Amino acid sequence: MALFFSNFNNPRLISSSLSSFPFLSPPSQLKPPIPKQLSVRSVPSSHENENKSDEKESSKPKKRLSEQSSWEAKDSEGEDYLYRLGKEADNMNIAVGARAGVIDDLFAGNFLGRDSDIVFDYRQKVTRSFEYLQGDYYIAPVFMVSAVCHIVKNYISHLLNTKIPLILGIWGGKGQGKSFQTELIFQAMGVEPVIMSAGELESERAGEPGKLIRDRYRTASQVVQNKGKMSCLMINDIDAGLGRFGNTQMTVNNQIVVGTLMNLCDNPTRVSIGQDWRESDVTSRIPIIVTGNDFSTIYAPLIRDGRMEKFYWQPTHEDIINIVHRTYERDGISRDEVESVVNTFPNQALDFYGALRSRTYDRSISKWIDDIGGVENLGNKLLNRRKDEKLPVYVPPKQTMEALLESGYSLLREQKLIMETKLSKEYMKNIDG
Repeated sequence: MALFFSNFNNPRLISSSLSSFPFLSPPSQLKPPIPKQLSVRSVPSSHENENKSDEKESSKPKKRLSEQSSWEAKDSEGEDYLYRLGKEADNMNIAVGARAGVIDDLFAGNFLGRDSDIVFDYRQKVTRSFEYLQGDYYIAPVFMVSAVCHIVKNYISHLLNTKIPLILGIWGGKGQGKSFQTELIFQAMGVEPVIMSAGELESERAGEPGKLIRDRYRTASQVVQNKGKMSCLMINDIDAGLGRFGNTQMTVNNQIVVGTLMNLCDNPTRVSIGQDWRESDVTSRIPIIVTGNDFSTIYAPLIRDGRMEKFYWQPTHEDIINIVHRTYERDGISRDEVESVVNTFPNQALDFYGALRSRTYDRSISKWIDDIGGVENLGNKLLNRRKDEKLPVYVPPKQTMEALLESGYSLLREQKLIMETKLSKEYMKNIDG
């Protein structure tokens, strides 16, 4: 340790300092007055400085974000909470949310509410409610049994000593009410489903549709866990998004979507959307229902019996009469009249009889347009009218057998023109000559 003496400019103090050490005493004739105190300062070496600074830092209590904060807690591997959360969950953090008492008030705040979980509320908008289904509708018994049994079997699969297919594939002709009948069953059972369509099975980004399916599946699982309601993932017209028609090209997204659905069937409770696996991340088993027209165009291993249960929906003559009668019942059309209409236009899909009713509205809508000022003032009346200005009351037409039959024959003529008329005949009139 080096020694330094203060006040080097004062020779008397220097001499007095030396006199404190016998082996350094000056001659007797030069004895100065003895100072009252000795000032000595020690300077440690650099290694000693580092050790002491570490001791001071360790002795000081580390400043915490708040008394309730768990963000600085360490896990078994020594990583902090934020690091672990970032690896295990996606960036939107739907597992924790901005809940008061769970994270710091600085992040929860009062401007969003004391218990705000924005992301989950946003994701819940992908679920479907059926408030628009007002009235009494007919559900075919065979359709009801197939869909209800599939949903129930998946929810009690842990009680059954057999393998339950995760997917129910409902297929059949166009316009036979596959999606509508399924939605009626959801409404009757109190199911809050997540609905997807074929248009979401393709994207300009590779892997995006597969991640979307897993994300929607997890969202349906959160409905079960957080709301206590049954849920279901439904994909409409799946063959339009995954089917191979003619020489259509198989894209990477098609392959990823097929692989994602196959993986869900094999591991319905372990679904990742990009984060690291963790033992506690177990999702509820969610039944999947898909609709389509031709499942033979879909990749065969996806529709095998262990993964997909198939149900071919072709309504019988009795089913068609019952469904159409429930639709026309509010218009005062009797069951015998409905049966007469169905027999007049046989071999038609269910949507044909719905189009009959819609076509009968054309004349009354034309009259209503004239009442509000004609087509010239249509835009101003519908969109730019004053707040206190009201539109004329629209009176729906009274449905009659004559109007329904007239609409039916009109639709038949359009169908025939589409099937028989080819534009090539119009553009190349001399092709047969």
